[in-house]
Amino acid sequence: MIFSGITEDENELIPIIADGDEQELKNFQAPDILPILPLRNTVLFPGVVIPITVGRQKSLKLIQEVFRSDKLLGTVTQIDGAIDDPHQKDLYKIGTVAQILKILEMPDGSTSVIIQGKRRFEVVEYLEEFPYFKAKVNLLEEITSDADTVEFNAIVGSLKDLSIKIAQYSSNVPPEASFAVKNIENSTFLINFICSNTDLKVDEKQSLLELADLRERGIQAISYLVKEVQMLELKRDIQTKVKLELDQQQREYLLNQQIKTIQNELGGNPIEQEINDLKEAAKDKNWGEEVAAFFEKEVNKLSRLNPAAGEYSVQFTYCQTLLDLPWNEYTEDNFDLRNAEKVLDEEHYGLEKVKERILEHLAVLKLKNDMKAPILCLYGPPGVGKTSLGKSIARALGRKYIRMSLGGLHDESEIRGHRKTYIGAMPGRILQNIKKAKSSNPVFILDELDKVSSDFHGDPASALLEVLDPEQNSEFHDNYVEMEYDLSKVMFVATANTLGTIAPPLRDRLELIDVNGYILEEKVEIANRHLIPKQLENHGLKVDQLIFPRKIVELIVDKYTRESGVRELNKKIAKVIRRVARKIAFEDSYNAELTETDIHEYLGVYEYSHEIYQGNEFPGVVTGLAWTAMGGEILFIEASQSKGKGGLTLTGNLGEVMKESAMLALEYLKSHSDEFGIDSAVFENYNWHIHVPEGAIPKDGPSAGITMVTALASIMTKRKVRKNIAMTGEITLRGKVMPVGGIKEKILAAKRAGIKEIILSKDNRRHLEEIKDVYLEGLKFRFVSTISEVLDYVLLKK
Repeated sequence: MIFSGITEDENELIPIIADGDEQELKNFQAPDILPILPLRNTVLFPGVVIPITVGRQKSLKLIQEVFRSDKLLGTVTQIDGAIDDPHQKDLYKIGTVAQILKILEMPDGSTSVIIQGKRRFEVVEYLEEFPYFKAKVNLLEEITSDADTVEFNAIVGSLKDLSIKIAQYSSNVPPEASFAVKNIENSTFLINFICSNTDLKVDEKQSLLELADLRERGIQAISYLVKEVQMLELKRDIQTKVKLELDQQQREYLLNQQIKTIQNELGGNPIEQEINDLKEAAKDKNWGEEVAAFFEKEVNKLSRLNPAAGEYSVQFTYCQTLLDLPWNEYTEDNFDLRNAEKVLDEEHYGLEKVKERILEHLAVLKLKNDMKAPILCLYGPPGVGKTSLGKSIARALGRKYIRMSLGGLHDESEIRGHRKTYIGAMPGRILQNIKKAKSSNPVFILDELDKVSSDFHGDPASALLEVLDPEQNSEFHDNYVEMEYDLSKVMFVATANTLGTIAPPLRDRLELIDVNGYILEEKVEIANRHLIPKQLENHGLKVDQLIFPRKIVELIVDKYTRESGVRELNKKIAKVIRRVARKIAFEDSYNAELTETDIHEYLGVYEYSHEIYQGNEFPGVVTGLAWTAMGGEILFIEASQSKGKGGLTLTGNLGEVMKESAMLALEYLKSHSDEFGIDSAVFENYNWHIHVPEGAIPKDGPSAGITMVTALASIMTKRKVRKNIAMTGEITLRGKVMPVGGIKEKILAAKRAGIKEIILSKDNRRHLEEIKDVYLEGLKFRFVSTISEVLDYVLLKK
C-alpha cells in the first residue's frame, strides 16, 4: 500500500484531504454536462486530494480550459491503463467530480495537477470526444444512514488499525502515512482516503468507488487490507524463521517456567491443582496396597507430562477412571429371605418354581456368605418377566441394579475394553457399569445372552467365560485398566430366550432356570394386578374411569395375543386405554365398563383364531405340538395320496430333522404294512405329500415324528383320527417313541387350542410331575412307548 505524500510550494500548503466537512460534500452541486478527464492507474474518491501527471494533449487542453473557468471536471478511470488514446468503451461508467486546486510546471517539462474529489457521478452519455470528452452526468448520493452505529465505528476502527499495521510492516510506506491516518477524524473522509491510497489493483479500487453504501465500502476495504496484512506477516515470518532460534525444547521449557511463575503469582497452577486433587481423592480410596502403589506411579507419570501434549489428557483420563472405580466398596446385603419372598410375590404372579429356585440360591449365599456360586440363567420365551425378576432380586437384597444388553454384541473389546494407548480407549462395558453403579457387589443382569455373536473383532462369548466363572472372576482383567478387578462379589444373572445359540463352555458355567409361559388364568391375574393399573397411571386415567371385567381381559388374551409372556397383552391394554383417553379428552361418551363391542371397536377384528383345533373330518390330518422361542404352538400335519411310484414330497419350510422324521415314518410303515392292514402294493402305485402349514414359517426338530407316522397311516388306511387329540414325540426306525422337550409350553398351547387329550412318550411322564395341577386341568394324557400303541388308539375304525 502506498500513500501519496504531501505536496507544497513556497506559497501554499495543499491538504491531503478536503478542508470542508462531510455535509459540504453531500450538498455539492455540479453542472449536468462535464468535461471528462480519463485517469490512468488511479481512482479518485470524494474528499481526497491527489496529484496527477498530465501528458496527453487532450488532457492538457482540458486542464487549461477548465482552470480558466469554474475549475470543475469529471474524472473517470480507464479500464486498461496501457491505452494512450481511450474511447468511451475504454472508460468505467462511475467517476468522481474533481476540482483543480493547483497546476505545477515540473523541472523536467511535465505538468502536474493537484485535484480534489467532490462527489461521485455516473456517465449518462458522452456528447463530444473532441477536442476532449464531454458527457452528460448524473450525480450519485453517498449512503451514510448507519454512520453513527457501533458496527460502523468498529469498521472505521478496523480500517485505521489495519492501515497503521501495514505502515509499520512495509518499508515502502512513509511515516507520514501513519500520522495522516491517525489524525483524520471524519469517518467518511478516512474510508475514502484509505481506499484511494491503498496499494490495490485499479479494478478493485473502482469496485470500492462504485459501492454507494459507505458501510459496505468500508467492509470491502477491510477484506482487501486483511489480505495485504496477511501477506506482509507471512513475509515477516519467513524472514524470522531463517534467523537462529533457541532449541525448541529449551524454548518450551522456558515458556513453561514463565507460565508456572505467572500462575503461582495469580494463585496456583491449575494443572498442579488437578494432580493434587487426584492424590487427595486417592487417600480416601479403600483399595489394596498394590493398586495404591500402581495409582501413585501413574499419577507421577502424569505430573511429568507436558499439559499441552495429547498424551497428558489420555493419562489424566486413565487416572480418573482408576479413581472412579469402586475398589472394595460394597453395599450391605439384606438377607431377610421373608422380605425377598414378599418382593418376588408382589412383582411377579405365578412362576412358583422359578421364585423357589431364586430363594434357594439366596439362602445358600446367606449361609455361605460367599458369592462363589453358579451364575443364574433365566431362559424362556419373551415377555415372561426374566429381566424384571433380576430387578426384583436386586431390590430384595438391597443391592444396586445394573442391566447390560448383549443383543448384537460382536466385539470382544466391549467386554474387555481397549488398550489405553488407542485414541478414544475406554474400559469394557462390565467395568463401565460397575463404575456407574459405584458398588462392587451389584446385581448385574446380562440380558439376551443368546444374542451374542462373533466376527473378526473377536468372540465376546469367550470373553464372558472369565466374567461368569466364579473361580476366575475374582481377578478379571480389563485391557484398559491393566489391573485385576474383583468381580467375585457381583451377582450375575443372565437371561436368554433359547439355549441353543449359547456356546457350550459358557452354558456349562450357568445354573439354568426355565421360566415358562403363563396359562390364560395367570395372564388374566397379571393383567389385573400389574398391567392394567400401571397403564392407567401411564395414561393419566383414574381407576374408576375405566374398568376391565375379567371376561374382557380373557377375550383380549385369547383372541388378540399369541405368546407365552404378557408383552403383547400389555400393548393391547395400552391401546384400549389410549382410545378411551382420547374419548375422555374430546369429552365424547364411552362405556366406563368395557364390553365385547368396545373391544371390537378399539382393537378391531380377532387377530388369532386359527390356533383352535380344526376337527377330524378328513383322514390324513393330525394335530401335533411344537415348541418355539415364543412359547408352544399346535401344528397341523396334512398328508395326501396320489397315483405314482412311491415318492414322498415334503413342503412347509421344513428343516433337515423334520424331513428325516418324515422319511422314517414312511419307511416304518413300509416295513410294518401287514401289522396296520396296509396293502404293500400301495407303496408301488402311490405317491405321498406331507405339508405343514404355515409354509412361510421355518420348522425343525424331532417332535413331529409320531404325528407324521399317524398322518401317513391315516391317509393310507383311509381311517380318521380321533377327535380333540394332539401328540408329540420322536420316533426311531424300530418304532420306539422317544421323549421330547418343551412339554409345559406344548401343554399350554394345547389348552389354548381346545385340545382335550395329549399323547406323550412314557419317558415324558416325569415332566408332568414338575408342572402345577392348574396347567393340567381339563387335559387327559396317554403315555406310549411304541408307534403301534399310538396308531391303535388314535385311528378310528371308520
